[in-house]
Amino acid sequence: MITLSSDFGTPYPAAMKGVIASECDARLVDVSHEFPRQDVRAAAFWLTQTLPYFPPAVHCVVVDPGVGTDRDALVVRAGEHALVGPDNGVLLPAARELDDDPEVFTWAYEDVASTTFHGRDVFAPAAATVHEAGVDSLESLDRATRTEGVVDLQFPAADRNVDGAVGEVLVVDGFGNVITNVPGDVLADRFGESVMVNGEDVPVRRAYAAVDPGERLVTVGSHGSVELAVNRGRGDDAFGLEAGGAVRVTR
Repeated sequence: MITLSSDFGTPYPAAMKGVIASECDARLVDVSHEFPRQDVRAAAFWLTQTLPYFPPAVHCVVVDPGVGTDRDALVVRAGEHALVGPDNGVLLPAARELDDDPEVFTWAYEDVASTTFHGRDVFAPAAATVHEAGVDSLESLDRATRTEGVVDLQFPAADRNVDGAVGEVLVVDGFGNVITNVPGDVLADRFGESVMVNGEDVPVRRAYAAVDPGERLVTVGSHGSVELAVNRGRGDDAFGLEAGGAVRVTR
């Protein structure tokens, strides 16, 4: 299996699929091609939430604001998985979710047809090559060189205190749910009651439908962190927050 993730929308992923299909017979699965444009952190977050649910696969990830520059191409071995993509931090958070000690390789490529579409010309062929060789055979591939000097990406940690936590918005999903870095256990004994969110009283509930349509709530999402939402509405609008915005939860 080869999975594909990008911020391309359409039709660019079709070209990547065509390249891969011409080089191997891997099953192709789209994770998403609608990641926020050029938002490396958002893509990295969503990969941590999706790739661990796949069986062993090669994951081709292209969210690449530095395409055409001297940034490296990488292949990361994470247990029985491999991740292929640019050296901008997008791969490593998910790789660490898949394996405690991922191994990183730079991937050499020569002059390619385009300096603006490495998804098609660099990463898709690399993914097909890794798939055909096998994840355990990276050391035998001429283009793969083990390295440690890569761009890393760490999600910021919330600042816990006796009254709650101060954190920030990591991402906003397609429903408008505001996903923060505040650990869900901050709400452990508050369900059915309320907390203060940026100075406003908001009910804490386990399900969106536990409040009336259009009403705000605080909950713990499937990612295990505090989420700000609206039943059948958009939490980002209701709370006036976007990615990177500060969030103070006071018990």
